[in-house]
Amino acid sequence: MSLASSRFLFLMASIAAALAMGVASYLEYAVGLFPCSLCILQRLCLMLLLVNCLVACVHGPTRKGCIAYAAMGAAFASAGLALAWRNVLVQSESNELLPDCVAQLPEVDSWWSAAHRVANGAPDCASVTWTLFDLSIPEWSLLFFLAVAVSMTYLLLRLVWDALVRPLGGETSQLVRALD
Repeated sequence: MSLASSRFLFLMASIAAALAMGVASYLEYAVGLFPCSLCILQRLCLMLLLVNCLVACVHGPTRKGCIAYAAMGAAFASAGLALAWRNVLVQSESNELLPDCVAQLPEVDSWWSAAHRVANGAPDCASVTWTLFDLSIPEWSLLFFLAVAVSMTYLLLRLVWDALVRPLGGETSQLVRALD
């Protein structure tokens, strides 16, 4: 895989993240849907992914830089994937079992405790307020983060494989000699 194709993949990921951020903003400001705490954390992962991919596309790094940007992109997409999965699980649970994390936030001792309470979900996270093709917003978010995580992981594995097969110095790698 050439570095130009990795730059193109970063461009496509940044365009997709910008479109997803635009849809989220449209749903919040034009339609009037208020995001829950898990949705806000997913947006944070989406913004970090957008900035990472945009910087990688503009920067045009070498192979080592592409590996670093792809690893960060895969980490941000995986974090968003985990949060979206948790949101889907919270929507499938009963509302009576969920704590009210927003009311408990001023009482927390540390950031870790606050993050733990937000990740447990709240009743506002469990309500399905909008659907498209019978999929809720967290389910669409889950599909988006899954697609981006798979593409970033593919790019990362491909770049690492190319680094093993063709080192930067131009000499033949030990892996190629062993396979011959």
